[in-house]
Amino acid sequence: MNLIVGIPACSREISGMIQHATPARYGAALIGGAGALPILLPPVGEGLTALVDRLDGLLLSGSPSNVEPRNYGIDEDLTPGLHDPHRDATTLPLIRAALARGLPILAICRGIQELNVARGGTLIQKVQEVPGRHDHRAMTDDEPRTEPLDWDHLYRHKHSVTLTGHIARTVGATEIMVNSLHQQSIDRPGEGVIVEGHADDGTIEAVRIEGVPGFAMGVQWHPEYHYASDAASVAIFRAFGDACRAWRRGIKKAA
Repeated sequence: MNLIVGIPACSREISGMIQHATPARYGAALIGGAGALPILLPPVGEGLTALVDRLDGLLLSGSPSNVEPRNYGIDEDLTPGLHDPHRDATTLPLIRAALARGLPILAICRGIQELNVARGGTLIQKVQEVPGRHDHRAMTDDEPRTEPLDWDHLYRHKHSVTLTGHIARTVGATEIMVNSLHQQSIDRPGEGVIVEGHADDGTIEAVRIEGVPGFAMGVQWHPEYHYASDAASVAIFRAFGDACRAWRRGIKKAA
């Protein structure tokens, strides 16, 4: 039986019309790395939680947009114009429903931030402006913009991450190299959010959710880009696929 994994889409305006999309590499990583078929979930709000029992897993993808700070109790917005309220209104209740049911979750980049916010945690809106932190964006403000973009360069391994616990066992290492394409990250972990990875500047890079009936892991980097060539990325998608197969068989494995 084919596994079906949902990917919540982003809402974007193209030529004056709202469209729903996500980068194709996430679907490719599910097919090639997890042995699952991707299905795009439109960002249409809380009603989408009705799909939880029809999926075998949930992949929360990265995005150019940020979670609106009002969703984690902050009034000050440091990145105006970079939000997707339709996605927020869909993913946050969807995450809560999936966690309660035990549906396996793999959260990547914006996804790990959504996972934390859904559990009551908060975010740093601009990591690069926090004293002592590195600039984790793909390109800094003083780097020249060239067309076309060199995606392999942008998604190159950029810094090391120290891992512990479940995710260290999953990838078979306590230190790995990862790519870095974000300006926001977890600040205060939410309920049951166990930190299992840090960059050398203290930025939270990996988490799991404790006290829920299923697999729930989040990473701040982008393993989907190297799902077929990087050992840690291969291991993450294989573990997610195994968790989805266990779900399909009716076995609720804790992360």
